[in-house]
Amino acid sequence: MKNVKAICPKARKHKLPMWNLIGVAAALSIAALAWNRSRSAGGGFYAEGVYGMAPATHRRYALASAVFAVCFAAAFVLHAASAGLAVLGGYAVIVILYLSSFVRGASDYHE
Repeated sequence: MKNVKAICPKARKHKLPMWNLIGVAAALSIAALAWNRSRSAGGGFYAEGVYGMAPATHRRYALASAVFAVCFAAAFVLHAASAGLAVLGGYAVIVILYLSSFVRGASDYHE
């Protein structure tokens, strides 16, 4: 079996920036989730009073996720895989903070 580069030198020139695609999908998913939560009925005591997850907070997370989705899309168009990976690292922190606040605040619906 011959080396792929010997057969087609441009075979690996254009890599698919998968981190950018993962970032776009994650950012759009979180934006949709946050927007949906901002339009639903208000949370309970812990969600709004303790964790501050009021509808306006969900809208802010939705807006931040939409901005990150645009950043990931721009990195995809520019084939900037390393920039997409760096932005994904920062966005992961925001997602963890949002989901941990959202999940903890959502647990008081069952009480």
